[in-house]
Amino acid sequence: MSSILTAVLIVGIIGLVCGIALAIASIVLAVPVDEKAEAITEMLPGANCGACGYSGCAGYAAALSSGETTDTALCNPGGNEVSAQIAKYLGLSAGSIEPMTAVVLCQGTYANATTKMNYKGVQSCKMASQLFGGPKDCVHGCLGLGDCVRECPYHAINICDGVARVNPAICKACKKCVAACPKGLIELLPLNKSKAAVLCKNKDKGAIARKECKMACIGCMKCVKVCEAEAVTVKNFNAHVDTEKCTGCGKCHEVCPVGCIDILNL
Repeated sequence: MSSILTAVLIVGIIGLVCGIALAIASIVLAVPVDEKAEAITEMLPGANCGACGYSGCAGYAAALSSGETTDTALCNPGGNEVSAQIAKYLGLSAGSIEPMTAVVLCQGTYANATTKMNYKGVQSCKMASQLFGGPKDCVHGCLGLGDCVRECPYHAINICDGVARVNPAICKACKKCVAACPKGLIELLPLNKSKAAVLCKNKDKGAIARKECKMACIGCMKCVKVCEAEAVTVKNFNAHVDTEKCTGCGKCHEVCPVGCIDILNL
């Protein structure tokens, strides 16, 4: 019996010593808490999307707290309300955030786009695109397998008729879907402003593009010629609109022979 008590006593002493050692270590090795950074983190939406250019909300809060940046308008999901709140807390001038929303630049629906195979693999755009560019003939178009849907923390994206679509009323412009799309089809456009957008990223020559999708840009240059603001350019047989220059006049939309340019007022 004495040997059992001795063993229990030894184990108890070892546990007590280890507990004291851990308590001392927690005090000696403790990382100082930045209360200012923690307070700013609480103000941020917690999406940890990286749209601000930092690792996440904590990274942005730390940068503001340390003075690495004084720009309070880097958080798109938080908007002007969060920018004003942080600025008031830090005693800074609040920056202005232009409301934006993500837009999927593709109209390759089941009715418009042709397919080259019946894909039965992993339901991931990134994975499917590794197999000959995906099941659609247009290797530049939306595959509709939902990588962006799964990545969106605000549930603002749905797959409609084989193409991802963003609800601008819910989207917070966090850019997670932009990073998730393996085809580079998602861009941010300003809210509440009429802007032209080319809803196609096909870079094949016109005749080939039209065989792949009825709504494909054919690079005809008509939009470039009528744009008085010089907002439209064509590169690799695909038109692109500079939203900074675009006045939303609609002339490019009117002359587009395939209807791939639309005037969006999101």
